[in-house]
Amino acid sequence: MTDISDSRAKRNVAVLVIAQAILGAQMPMIFVIGGLAGSMLTSNPCLATLPISFIVFGSMTTAPWISPLMQRRGRRFGFIIGALGGASGAAVAAYGLYTQSFMILLIGSYLTGIYMSAQGFYRFAAADSASDTFRPKAISYVMAGGLMSAIFGPQLNKLVSDLYVVPFLGTYIAIIFLNLFGLLLFFGLDLPKGTNSTPSVAIVKGRSRRDLLRDPRIVVAIICGMVSYSLMNLVMTSTPLAVVGCGFTASDANDIVSAHVLAMFAPSFFTGHLIAKFGVEKIIGTGLVILAGAGSASLFGIEIGGGDPALWSFYLGLILLGLGWNFGFIGATSMLAEAHRPEERGVVQGMNDMLVFGFVTIASIASGGLMNCSGGTPVEGWTAVNYAMVPFLLLAAGSLGWLALRGKQRID
Repeated sequence: MTDISDSRAKRNVAVLVIAQAILGAQMPMIFVIGGLAGSMLTSNPCLATLPISFIVFGSMTTAPWISPLMQRRGRRFGFIIGALGGASGAAVAAYGLYTQSFMILLIGSYLTGIYMSAQGFYRFAAADSASDTFRPKAISYVMAGGLMSAIFGPQLNKLVSDLYVVPFLGTYIAIIFLNLFGLLLFFGLDLPKGTNSTPSVAIVKGRSRRDLLRDPRIVVAIICGMVSYSLMNLVMTSTPLAVVGCGFTASDANDIVSAHVLAMFAPSFFTGHLIAKFGVEKIIGTGLVILAGAGSASLFGIEIGGGDPALWSFYLGLILLGLGWNFGFIGATSMLAEAHRPEERGVVQGMNDMLVFGFVTIASIASGGLMNCSGGTPVEGWTAVNYAMVPFLLLAAGSLGWLALRGKQRID
């Protein structure tokens, strides 16, 4: 193996952590107000969460071209494009709110998906220049940058969402400035311009997509990443609608989402160490168990509340949801990062994120339908959302068990 300086990797991790904190703040902001803004502009409640769905759909359709672009032109180039996509998406969405156009809001949301896709590659950029030992820790530390965005984003949202007569307009205007400021950070990255500039890598041809999808570890990593991220999105997308629909306030929804995002990223300070100590399969399995606990907590809150979920059950369910996502998704990312060769990076990572966010898109669309159209009350909708987790948890657990039966298989 080529000697890799972790001092360089640590510098890149520091830049990416700050970028995750500042630029990443826009995601909890949008997830809090996206469904509420959608319900304000559409007469069909089943379509209320479409603004969030279009963000994820934008991310899914961006991943297949932005990943190879990064491999040719470098991570920095792709991250700057992502920030510009986030700024333009917020600007278009703000115009949609101002003109009361649901369609323009959706177009802006799609452009925001360009940012979301680029952000997803921060974790891979951290791994690019890291040694085998430091790689899971580097991924984990970058994800930990979301801890600051979890605090900053929702609190900023409280300050700006009602600054203008048009509800939520201030949120999108603030996001424009977050992106324009944050893109400057990427000039501090010390990463290669692209693998094509490295002769020893450029002349080596990687496996085809078909062959890559025959690799058990790649397949299981993708499935577990898909399930972890999709279930998190399924439940979180519905949460503001459920909280407000059950008689609580938008401020309560901000605080619950803030607690959820804190739980998503706080464990990242030690997730990499746990992966190194116990193995990636055990950490992913633990994440799936915690995700199951999240759904159980929400349903239990409804049961003991006599049909009216208590505020604490939203907090507990969403905190467990964040913890489960962290273990499941970071574990899946680490498994994927070690299952392919350097020359396969662009293809594998792009394919992974296209599949993951494709599944997340379906989950976010289903979230609005389950929440608003599967029952007569918000409580019935919230119940349906949490029961919908079960088959997908079984799918991920089954794939992980199948891999364990086959035994560990690694690339030579």
